[in-house]
Amino acid sequence: MQVYNFNAGPAALPREVILKAQAEFADYHGCGYGIIEESHRAPAFDEIIQAAEANFRTLLNIPENYDVLFLQGGASLQFAMIPMNLQVPGKTIGYADTGVWANKAIKELAIQQLPYEVVFNGADCNYNEIKGIKDWKINPDWAYFGICVNNTIYGTEYPEFPETGDVPLIADMSSDILSRKVDVSKFGLIYAGAQKNIGPAGLTIVIIRKDLAERCPKTVPTMLRYTTHMEGKSLYNTPPTFAIYMNRLVTDWMIANGGLDAMEQLDNEKAKTLYDFIDNSGFYRATAAPATRSRMNVCFRLPTEDQEKAFIAYAKTQGLVGLKGHRKVGGCRASIYNAVPMAGVQRLIDVMKDFQKQA
Repeated sequence: MQVYNFNAGPAALPREVILKAQAEFADYHGCGYGIIEESHRAPAFDEIIQAAEANFRTLLNIPENYDVLFLQGGASLQFAMIPMNLQVPGKTIGYADTGVWANKAIKELAIQQLPYEVVFNGADCNYNEIKGIKDWKINPDWAYFGICVNNTIYGTEYPEFPETGDVPLIADMSSDILSRKVDVSKFGLIYAGAQKNIGPAGLTIVIIRKDLAERCPKTVPTMLRYTTHMEGKSLYNTPPTFAIYMNRLVTDWMIANGGLDAMEQLDNEKAKTLYDFIDNSGFYRATAAPATRSRMNVCFRLPTEDQEKAFIAYAKTQGLVGLKGHRKVGGCRASIYNAVPMAGVQRLIDVMKDFQKQA
């Protein structure tokens, strides 16, 4: 039976990538041992990390005045590291609270006793919608403005980005990076935990405009400075070498399969197909408002919690795993990242139809 993985993260990886990594695991390019054993200073790994960066620059058309960093600690470390590096004494930090991860980032500002202002509080609509993006009041004197682009728990996603003028826009793109084209030049910093859409857990990508790194106070510890990793080309200390290798393979796969144009088209088709079925089923109910629904994380409910539990159990017997919603909200969630094929979405819909008939 073909198994389809709908976990929100760690999540599905392309089948071709898994098989290539398997073939190279014990003997990387004839060297007699695996890349997971190789020194991060060795020529073989240097080629990998340079290729991984080049792939990112190609896919996102990253300007030369931005650095691409391969870090550790997940997006959660960035919640603290960003204000440590980018705060400006006497200035306030702006934020939009669109879900759990944005809220966690805001809490880190409070821990560091930094002044902040929230322009949108999604708790007012149970985080099921991102309202009025064009109307948000961005103070031109803010140090920066932070957002979380895709919200895995509630299933919402920014269809457009706020215009922030000269205020650096800082974006957590953990869940939808490399699923659509974005104009990197409109952002001061983009960060993403890899384990949702671009590789295995253990790697965090940071794309930073070089001039912003100069803000960092001298009191910030060495390992928490962006300049440390920029100067060391992500090799100041031992990076997550195998995760970077896997990211290189994933981005190779994306480029070979049409780049972001192809990824975006397929992701849009998958999401539309699944949402259309849910909306017309008369049984399943999508939880996010249509205008800001996530293309990556489709959150939905059944008429009762008992039916949800039964559906998740039934789906597993049919080779569909990872459909349980986040513990904070319950329900069901299908994460349909780049690596989940349309065949997986069609199979999910078939199983949903079968279950509805039995209910």
